Amino acid sequence: MTLIETLASVRPGSALAEAMEKRAEILRLSEAAHDAVLLPRDPGGLSYGLRAALAARMARHNRNEALASHYDGLVERAAEAFTAKLAQPGANVRDERIAAIVKHADRLTIAPREATRGHIEELRSLGINDADIVRLSELAAFVNYQVRVIAGLALIGARP
Repeated sequence: MTLIETLASVRPGSALAEAMEKRAEILRLSEAAHDAVLLPRDPGGLSYGLRAALAARMARHNRNEALASHYDGLVERAAEAFTAKLAQPGANVRDERIAAIVKHADRLTIAPREATRGHIEELRSLGINDADIVRLSELAAFVNYQVRVIAGLALIGARP
């Protein structure tokens, strides 16, 4: 069973489980995307712990504590103590670069339509390169996709 199926509480043998079997490729690709954005071979300027903490934070913004807990486990595995607090919305960040990354991740999660070229320029001015800005955007897109798929499947699965 994939992470999405587990967190959506898809019951084996249910009509939803049968429907999901027909979409196995989508689930496989979602698992591959999870690994690609959270555990890439080259994390660039976004460490594994930072990625996981941001993902947990995004899940919490979306009120999905089960998904946040999954990402908290990845934060622990990364053993980067400084990133753990970032998993909680509202955590204060002193490092200007990390604070800008966190603020942008929050923006992409809470109010993506408000993201502007000016925000990208602000990230660049703090030394965050284009590749890392793209990595951050991919992470936000994936986690927010994941939250919505899990919520949708959970609703479908709850129907009698």
